[in-house]
Amino acid sequence: MRTLLLAFAGLLAIGLAATADDESNAVLTGDDLSQLRLVGFGPETISIKDKEIRLTGKPNGYFATKQSYKNYVLKFEWMYERPAGYKDGDKFNGNSGVLVHLVPPDKVWPKCIEVQLAYAEAGHIFAINGAKFTGKTDRDALKKSMKPVGEWNEQEIICKDGVMTCTVNGVTVASGSGASPDEGTIGFQAEGSPIRFRFLRIKKMN
Repeated sequence: MRTLLLAFAGLLAIGLAATADDESNAVLTGDDLSQLRLVGFGPETISIKDKEIRLTGKPNGYFATKQSYKNYVLKFEWMYERPAGYKDGDKFNGNSGVLVHLVPPDKVWPKCIEVQLAYAEAGHIFAINGAKFTGKTDRDALKKSMKPVGEWNEQEIICKDGVMTCTVNGVTVASGSGASPDEGTIGFQAEGSPIRFRFLRIKKMN
């Protein structure tokens, strides 16, 4: 347990030191969709303007990087569009996620590690479709970290040799180890809800 805690502490230190904010770490260099792989949906359900990506949410699918990553800091902002008539405190079922270390072939949904973006669970890390990961989510921290629907949230995911941590708006909400696979391309889900992404940055680590 002590070894695992030290690993998590090390990842947090890496995240602070290896900030992904530098423009050289940007995933997008313009508004051309050809920079991304689209799986499960076509260009009619995704748009890029001023490097902000907007998804209609339907049909289910994801856009993904063409480059594969192993050890890295991923930082980005995301926001669900606020439904007409929605009031703070109303139930909101916005759903999406970040799919890291995608295993071919491209399909909905692939073998990978998912970092949740469902509004009530944002930051939770888990394995899907045969992948492996052992982690823990701080539900209280998760609830406190979230901003109201319609506002931007900043999320950071750090992956180092199978150890992962996730922060939402600067609050650590989940961590774990044993990620398998521990490298691959990275995807961002459309899963029923209009969602926007911006400031996508990935900084590689040794």
